[in-house]
Amino acid sequence: MSALAPSVAIHVGTLETWATILSVAATAIAGDVLTAGAMRRIGDLDLIRERAGLGGAIRAVIGSPMFLLGVLCMALSFFSLLFTLSKVDVSLAAPASASLTFIGNAAAARLFLKENVDHRRWAAALFVCVGVLLLAH
Repeated sequence: MSALAPSVAIHVGTLETWATILSVAATAIAGDVLTAGAMRRIGDLDLIRERAGLGGAIRAVIGSPMFLLGVLCMALSFFSLLFTLSKVDVSLAAPASASLTFIGNAAAARLFLKENVDHRRWAAALFVCVGVLLLAH
């Protein structure tokens, strides 16, 4: 047994497993939607760069509170994932959180960004839900 890989079995209940996975997905969805919304408000970075140079484009992005909040949510998602992986098998945590993020992004894009999410994307989301259910059992 090495000091880097201690043999410690952590038993996590179903509620804690899914709560940690949902926290990863929720913060990732919030980060994606906030960042996308901010970039739409900022506009075309190529046009900003033409007018104000690279520094102007960077200032436009960094100066957006919505963008910064999105980045904060993405960081929280990353640390939530680390916490989840310390308690839950990666073979469940990674696909489940990614799948739930995919589904949540489709719904959030429709609700908050007013994107046209067509029937093919909803069907794909449904298949993802079935895959997550299969992983959970």
